Amino acid sequence: MKLLKPFRGLRPTKDLAARVASHPYDVVNRQEAAALAKDNPYSFFHINKPEIDLPESVDVHDSQVYQQGSSNLQRFIEDGILIRDGEEKFYIYQQIMGSHLQVGLVAVASVDAYEQELIKKHEFTRPEKEDDRVFHMDALGAQVGPVFLTYKSDRQIDQLIERATTGAPEYDFSADDGTRHTFWVVEDLALAADLQSAFDKVDCLYVADGHHRSAAAARVRHLHQKRNAGHEGSESYNWFLTVVFPDNQMQILDY
Repeated sequence: MKLLKPFRGLRPTKDLAARVASHPYDVVNRQEAAALAKDNPYSFFHINKPEIDLPESVDVHDSQVYQQGSSNLQRFIEDGILIRDGEEKFYIYQQIMGSHLQVGLVAVASVDAYEQELIKKHEFTRPEKEDDRVFHMDALGAQVGPVFLTYKSDRQIDQLIERATTGAPEYDFSADDGTRHTFWVVEDLALAADLQSAFDKVDCLYVADGHHRSAAAARVRHLHQKRNAGHEGSESYNWFLTVVFPDNQMQILDY
């Protein structure tokens, strides 16, 4: 079974990437997100923390929040802030945090593989957090936060990813917290095929972070499957957004 595949990414224009980038939705509260997004109409917090655009009297789990997120996503697309790639691509994402560097593949992962435990979990989920991600994904028709997966390091994959990072990156900027983010688009079709072949040999993947997002993606898949009388299994909702790093680059941080 194929664990990963390329996809048509919806991503910011090069000149706006640093202004669009935001923290993950679950590491800041409503007030912190509002402060970070203040005077920045491009901040991704308008999509992944859309409650910042509503009165504080509106509960963060109210349906208005998810609809606001959907409206904001459509605005980003209509205004040309986010543009979807015309073809399916793999992407390479590198983070440098202090002296620590990690570089991995951005792809989509199979919900079938997740449900058959070829993508392995190690945490239980909280129902209310899982529900929140289900409502958010379903309202937006998009997955806006990648699940962080890991795999046993592999020399061939390391070499392929190194090849993919030899050219000029699409994005390269440092965030306010000092983390440097660098991102490449894999345009070389032969290299993309080699990456696919190498990852097809990986027996299993492990969820390092994103248990609620992956569980929610599986639930959303079933919602769409029930709604779609012509379901075939090839639809985009059968996959979830991920970034995959080798285990020898993992760093465990306090939470």
